[in-house]
Amino acid sequence: MRMRPTLSWTPAEDLPPGTTDLEPVADALSTRGVLVLSGAGISTESGIPDYRGEGGSLSRHTPMTYQDFTADAHARRRYWARSHLGWRTFGRARPNAGHRAVAAFGQHGLLSGVITQNVDGLHQAAGSEDVVELHGTLARVVCLSCGAFSPRRELAQRLEEANPGFAPVAAGINPDGDADLTEEQVGDFRVVPCTVCGGILKPDVVFFGEAVPRQRVEHCRELVRAATSLLVLGSSLTVMSGLRFVRQAAQAGKPVLIVNRDPTRGDQHALTRVSLPLGKALTTVAERLGMPVNSQAPPRP
Repeated sequence: MRMRPTLSWTPAEDLPPGTTDLEPVADALSTRGVLVLSGAGISTESGIPDYRGEGGSLSRHTPMTYQDFTADAHARRRYWARSHLGWRTFGRARPNAGHRAVAAFGQHGLLSGVITQNVDGLHQAAGSEDVVELHGTLARVVCLSCGAFSPRRELAQRLEEANPGFAPVAAGINPDGDADLTEEQVGDFRVVPCTVCGGILKPDVVFFGEAVPRQRVEHCRELVRAATSLLVLGSSLTVMSGLRFVRQAAQAGKPVLIVNRDPTRGDQHALTRVSLPLGKALTTVAERLGMPVNSQAPPRP
């Protein structure tokens, strides 16, 4: 199955308005078996911008596509220069109250699972277990020739050694960990090859236009089938990779609840959309359910 490279979506005028009533969310969680589907909006309070919200990165940045990355050596050099710089900031991000609330829900047995469209690892850093990373993770690198995996921290060290003194000032960091740099700032940045076979290295993430692994998609479909309801957190659901699970849940008669400040492509399938900041909303729900959220983020591994 191939993820559609949809970058924008225009809300229909007849979508129901958002609410500030959190009771349906609390009620769903109290019945247990809730499946969480999270997007970039849950990480904005950790300093990572989203794609499509107010000030979202798509207003200034076009994400790398799989086709450009694999076909164009210059595009790869530009990507790795920007991603290497972004990793220095991205890798230091810490879980926020929203991530910690989701972890608390799981630790108290209210969730059947967590699917995230994010590649930042913040759910796991907050304490959530068995998280399905739908679009992969920036913490791991894969060789496109031999398939060998390696930790991102090892690649970061190799890139540091290959590019001493590389420290341009970026205009911003994007949800995929890509920093905003000009061509002049990228300069003659040196990309390093796979240490096993000399092949092309790629972050183990699903680029726009790339297929989400079929086995991963089917695992997520199984999670939807087993869930009592689906709770969407911080996703506009613009791309089909996440929207298909909302449609699946709705078609099966399972309640879909969305917490997102702006309208989403899945609102027509939802029982409710709560238009509140995620950290505040989820902390409030946790407190109503008798499970206060820790105010301090745990150290990131």
